[in-house]
Amino acid sequence: MRLLSVSFPAFNEEPNIGPLLDESLEALRPMADAFEIIVVDDGSADGTAEVVRRYAEQHPEVRLVVHPENLGYGLALRTGLQHAKGDAVALVDGDRQFRISDLGALVDVLPDNDVVLGYRIKRADPWHRLVVAKVYHRVLTSVFALHLRDVDCAMKLYKREVVDAILPSLESRSAFISPELAIRAQHAGFTRIKEVGVTHHPRIAGKPKGATPKVIARTLGEIFRLRRSLGRRRVVAQKGAG
Repeated sequence: MRLLSVSFPAFNEEPNIGPLLDESLEALRPMADAFEIIVVDDGSADGTAEVVRRYAEQHPEVRLVVHPENLGYGLALRTGLQHAKGDAVALVDGDRQFRISDLGALVDVLPDNDVVLGYRIKRADPWHRLVVAKVYHRVLTSVFALHLRDVDCAMKLYKREVVDAILPSLESRSAFISPELAIRAQHAGFTRIKEVGVTHHPRIAGKPKGATPKVIARTLGEIFRLRRSLGRRRVVAQKGAG
């Protein structure tokens, strides 16, 4: 591909963001003719943004977008998609639990697919997060018939036409943004979705931000709002066809 965009949402990831950028600047070069790295600092209270600014001064591939306050994971991902210019757009979390070199396996199979999603071969998370993830997966399968191994895996790759088609309709501010992306892609006719196994590494710096009661409550609300919205659209479409 001519240009690969990679967006990292980051909230208080000062210890991780420098090593992640070093890794990315090296690992992304074989994957495309050119690449850009977009770091979305979601209102961090630490030095995340300042670290990225220093890299951007030395590396034209690096760009920083700052939310003046913490707006949530969903909006951070949407901001990254809005600023991406590539023929394909990758979304990878800024916590260094994934190796950027693994993105190459997703890039390799993208030509024959619309969307390529990583799935964690073995999750390196504490037990309580694994329990929440298992329940969450069952809810999504039941409500949306979304049969994916690991829809929340934070390594995803989309063709440009998919991003352009679904970006205006995205609504989630929580971690539900990940399944919403897949659901809206399918509803827009982009059904060639491939899953590729990637290695998940333990977090070695910073603190996890998901799976709090507040985040879970917001996610559940967004799940049922989207379900009602898609149901209404189906009824409208059927009336129009008649």
